[in-house]
Amino acid sequence: MVDTKKLESCVQSLGLQKIQRHIFLCADQTKPKCCPKEVGLESWDYLKRRLGELGLDEPGGDRETCIFRTKTNCLRVCSEGPILLVYPDGIWYRHATPEIIERIIQEHLIGDRPVEEYIFCHHPLTENLAAKTSSANNP
Repeated sequence: MVDTKKLESCVQSLGLQKIQRHIFLCADQTKPKCCPKEVGLESWDYLKRRLGELGLDEPGGDRETCIFRTKTNCLRVCSEGPILLVYPDGIWYRHATPEIIERIIQEHLIGDRPVEEYIFCHHPLTENLAAKTSSANNP
């Protein structure tokens, strides 16, 4: 049986309906390939701490949106890690060490200017969804 009240409580307490961006960071891999496991975990700890310090990880105050973060086992890009992915922007970053993560937070997440020198792929989901919806509605 599905406990919808418990799920609804999670949605409310986490602010899931107010997520503006979702960050995925390749860290704590079962078989580290893109970077040493310790490097990925250091980056994860930094990302988690900084989003909390800046109050970006949950809606509140004058901000109605938040940034969610997820530690992934592997993003399948087994080179130049840690790999960090920002959705829905579809921006993939390489070498996401604490120093680079700070730049991503300040310049991309807060300043809305992606850190070009560390981007290796840009594939926004919103443009792809809009294109598919448009072509489906106009046969």
